[in-house]
Amino acid sequence: MRSADPGKAAHVIQKGGVVAYATEYCFGLGCDPMNRSAVLRLLRIKRRTVQKGLILLAANPDQLAPYVDDIPSAVAESWPGPHTWLLTPRAGVPGWITGEHPRIAVRVTAHPQAAALCRAAGMAIVSTSANRGGGRPTRSYRDTVRQFQGELDYILPGVVGEAPAPTPIRDAVSGVLVRPG
Repeated sequence: MRSADPGKAAHVIQKGGVVAYATEYCFGLGCDPMNRSAVLRLLRIKRRTVQKGLILLAANPDQLAPYVDDIPSAVAESWPGPHTWLLTPRAGVPGWITGEHPRIAVRVTAHPQAAALCRAAGMAIVSTSANRGGGRPTRSYRDTVRQFQGELDYILPGVVGEAPAPTPIRDAVSGVLVRPG
């Protein structure tokens, strides 16, 4: 495996590129959530419709400030960690992030490399599993390179965390578990 440089991946994201990186359970595809063309390109690569919405990944809750006005204490206390929450989006959050949903999916990661990437980028980033729509997500650098070489601007070498399944998604307003972990 090549040497991992979150700074290089962060620079690619800041310039409007699409990258892959290790997360708690699998490799993720990411970009700047406010860059419409980058998000739409990521969705084309993944073969995912914009209506499904996307998760935003952050190194700390402050990176979510452009997207949510309020983070309930129960949510903040679960982070950093493998807990994705649906919160009420701030006015003006683009539909290419929320999709057809009234809430926005957000997580503050405890995965060291994913958090380092968000810190280096200076922002929350899109985080969606590295797979084609409906397929199994890649769980290694080698598999990610095999599946996405030539389509992504950078694949950050790394190792996924020990989570046995994708992070659970819970609606912070209703309490409903939307996706079990």
